[in-house]
Amino acid sequence: MFKVMLISIAIVILVLVLTIYAISKGYSYNHKVDPLPKNKKKNTNNHETNDQT
Repeated sequence: MFKVMLISIAIVILVLVLTIYAISKGYSYNHKVDPLPKNKKKNTNNHETNDQT
């Protein structure tokens, strides 16, 4: 019975350590974003607003 309890605790500790490692690695990931394309038109808004109230 003691042997089973010791193995169970070891597995729980191993899963906890691997979970903490995966979370910390995910938070330290540096996301890269492509640069915005150069548009010749300044206004890219395709719809016109009507201010009729």
